[in-house]
Amino acid sequence: MTVVLPEREQIEETYARLRSMVRRTPVVEIAGGDLGVGGRVLLKLELLQHTGSFKARGALNTVLGMPEGTTGAVAASGGNHGAAVAWACGIAGIEADVFVPATSPVEKVRRIERYGATAHVVDGYYANAYEASLEWAQGRAVVPVHAYDADAIVAGAAGVGIEIGDQAPYARRVLVPCGGGGLYSGTALALRDQMPVVPVEPERCPSLAASLEAGERVDVEVSGVAADSLGAGRVGERAFAVARALEAEPLLVSDDQILAARRLLWEECRVLAEPGGVTALAALVAGKVDVRDGETVVVVISGANHPTVPEDVVAPVSA
Repeated sequence: MTVVLPEREQIEETYARLRSMVRRTPVVEIAGGDLGVGGRVLLKLELLQHTGSFKARGALNTVLGMPEGTTGAVAASGGNHGAAVAWACGIAGIEADVFVPATSPVEKVRRIERYGATAHVVDGYYANAYEASLEWAQGRAVVPVHAYDADAIVAGAAGVGIEIGDQAPYARRVLVPCGGGGLYSGTALALRDQMPVVPVEPERCPSLAASLEAGERVDVEVSGVAADSLGAGRVGERAFAVARALEAEPLLVSDDQILAARRLLWEECRVLAEPGGVTALAALVAGKVDVRDGETVVVVISGANHPTVPEDVVAPVSA
């Protein structure tokens, strides 16, 4: 199928519509030496967004665009998208049912419920939750909200790129975590004429890298420390199309590298992100990105929905 991607005009209109309802998250400069690299490093702190992740942007854009008279929405999520949908539905005054895999942290399920949604926990990973949500929705008057592969989701996530382009127009590149690809594709589309956006995936959830290597979207096995937020078994059509059009080369990081980056972010900045949220940072501190003196790289820290300080942050981790 041919994928028609959001145009710049649509992205800008979406951002203008949402800007008073979402947070313009800050960019914080970290000395490259503190992270073991040259140059300047700017952290785009999307974990300070409503509901604790960038997902609030696309979810709100989707819910506000639902047909008049809509009374309910359904979504599948590893946790972050579900909380965002629950929050957005609360604003719109409609009900939300969210299907979550049992592999997601209990804290993420509780956050979904605290925002007023009904959480349905099913065995397996995101793909299993998604199938269960579609089956449940049959015969019900609800509108599905896809976690990453929909125009409204991509256009909403593009707000991250618009803000980066304004906050750091001099940056050489942007690193973003990539699971299903909503954040990657939105950010890359927003910045395509300004700077390259590099998707970073966990080695144990390499849906985009595997698909680009195969020349088509393929299913991958999902596991690892970041599976609850980046565990899409198949990358979205939109992200795949963007990556091919822009000739993206995804970077892969190990679980140990993710946990080491998470600990470093806590130790250096007292910022506690979830494993998936620091995946892009992991590529930087693991030496997979060359940042030379005088260059600036932006790293998106995409989410923080995880239990309080866990052992993997305070205990030594091999890099």
